[in-house]
Amino acid sequence: MAFRLSYFKAVKDDIAEAKKWYRIQLPGLEKRFAKDLKNTVNRLVPNPYAHAIRYEKFRIIHTDIFPYSIHFFIDDTVNRIVIVGIVHDSRDSSFLKTRK
Repeated sequence: MAFRLSYFKAVKDDIAEAKKWYRIQLPGLEKRFAKDLKNTVNRLVPNPYAHAIRYEKFRIIHTDIFPYSIHFFIDDTVNRIVIVGIVHDSRDSSFLKTRK
């Protein structure tokens, strides 16, 4: 079963904020962060069910290098993975429950 990928609009802001912070720390580091995110999504898409439900209907996959997690749910009715947020691992993710 092939899954399509979609994401909430706020995910772009999550990524932009993290990339900005990494760019300030060390120019070019934001590109490594972006690559790590892309690699993580590429691992997710083929088998999203490999990641257990962590809260309500949301699942989490961790990036390999940076301390971030991709929070997502699976919409079985249309075979879609919906990314709700990209969150630093030390941050409380409960704010994601209010995203639409």
